[in-house]
Amino acid sequence: MANPDLDEVTLKAAIAKAREAAAVANAVEPRADSAYYDQSSERIVINLKSGATFSFPPDLAQGLAGASSEDLAEVEVTPSGDGLHWEKLDADFSVPALLAGVFGTEAWMEQIKMKAS
Repeated sequence: MANPDLDEVTLKAAIAKAREAAAVANAVEPRADSAYYDQSSERIVINLKSGATFSFPPDLAQGLAGASSEDLAEVEVTPSGDGLHWEKLDADFSVPALLAGVFGTEAWMEQIKMKAS
């Protein structure tokens, strides 16, 4: 069913606003240029568009802990660069969240904290 309140002018304005918001987010939020699993250091490495690099051990991340090297190597960067995806592991992560130290749900993070104590 068509939305009677959504005419072409309103739609074009909404699209323009969304594109502007995306441009702002791309300018201020961290975005991945590439990501890979480094088997020698046993870390997920994220190369950011800013030129910085961030890495973490996969056992910190919910859905990656205990995964094989082969499965970890199949990481994909989302087209916008704001996420990482592992199809086979059914795992997705926000790049800004990873950089903020968020590696899973609140319950997962509590488990990580308890292991570290």
